[in-house]
Amino acid sequence: MKNITAVMIIVLLSGCFEEPDGVGQSRAVQGTASDWLVPVGQVFDGGPGKDGIPALENPEMVASSDSKTDFIREEAFVVGIKIGNKTKAYAHAILDWHEIANDQIDDVLYAITYCPLTGSAVAWNRKINNRETTFGVSGLLYNSNLIPYDRLTDSNWSQMRQESINGSLIGQVPENVQIVETRWSTWKQMYPNTVVTSENTGHNRNYLVYPYGSYRSDDNVIFPVDNLDSRLNLKERVLGVNIDDDSKVYRFQNFSPRLVLCDSVSGRPILVVGDQQDGFIVAFHSDDIVSSKFPFTGIDNGSEVVMQDNTGNQYNLFGEVISGQGSDLEAVSDSYIAYWFAWAAFHDNTEIFTSQN
Repeated sequence: MKNITAVMIIVLLSGCFEEPDGVGQSRAVQGTASDWLVPVGQVFDGGPGKDGIPALENPEMVASSDSKTDFIREEAFVVGIKIGNKTKAYAHAILDWHEIANDQIDDVLYAITYCPLTGSAVAWNRKINNRETTFGVSGLLYNSNLIPYDRLTDSNWSQMRQESINGSLIGQVPENVQIVETRWSTWKQMYPNTVVTSENTGHNRNYLVYPYGSYRSDDNVIFPVDNLDSRLNLKERVLGVNIDDDSKVYRFQNFSPRLVLCDSVSGRPILVVGDQQDGFIVAFHSDDIVSSKFPFTGIDNGSEVVMQDNTGNQYNLFGEVISGQGSDLEAVSDSYIAYWFAWAAFHDNTEIFTSQN
């Protein structure tokens, strides 16, 4: 792979993340094949060791208007969460260096997990079997993707597979907490009272610098993955939707201008709303919607409204009705944005949505 040496040198100098012994060679991983749900030979030790990348615990948050947010570029991406009327945003610029943020809003405990190598973010409930825990960075990778571990049982979890793959909780599926990825400018326009991660993390990092050099835009994949699918650019960001082991991806280019699509995955009707310029795509179940009488249209009026149905109900990015008498929409829990190569590695034979569908 071209330029891989340069990429690895940048990674090493950053002091942030993985340096494999060599591409295709794994350092020793504890356990035998029977101890893992995935092939143990495909679990790679990234280099820094367990907790070598420090997860954040209740990170400091500041108002969106605070000067301490100046390190976040307007067009940069954040991971947004909304519980009730409270919103928080976690900047990629912070997550690139820490990957996990253990936090809460009111009584909802969650862990934001973000993998810079696969461009994927999900959030999990931090209560496992009714016991509170936090998640840390194991230093291990599967399909180039983050493997968090829970500090309650020391079990290892695959972020994109969304399942415990090693330890006493093997096979257990986490409870998802809904998040949205979008641009910082979009998020704070929709939610001007939001708070966002500050640079005061307690760790000495330069959050103005992306620690992986040209990785976001080049065609290098540092660690081996299954099913390297070349149908799309490997680093293209897509929304993947998985229902009953059938999956489909949606490209940002399908959503210019803002658009709501009626589609189906595994025979289940879904709504997908996206906006290429504002940098979001989200998917909702829509079992009651008949595609021939499609009732939703995209709305872009500078508020948190993103779509409206044919009875006048208006909805936000989280599927909540914010004007009208309709019912909130249910988000597709196994759907998130990731680099195309990563989604394809975890989902063989995934379908690519086209406007002709």
